[in-house]
Amino acid sequence: MDMQVLILAAAGEVELPIPTWAYGVIAGVVFTALLLVTFSYRNVANRHSHKNPPAGDHH
Repeated sequence: MDMQVLILAAAGEVELPIPTWAYGVIAGVVFTALLLVTFSYRNVANRHSHKNPPAGDHH
């Protein structure tokens, strides 16, 4: 029984297309790109303050 389990487990192994450390590098690059996109929206509300006057001006 144990030998059958070992044979089936060995037959099911799949080699990864790239080394395991490369997955971490790719994830780091993707998260850094997302960080830069998020950072680019910093202070956007203050750039267009002339379009929206403060709420207490016209009351």
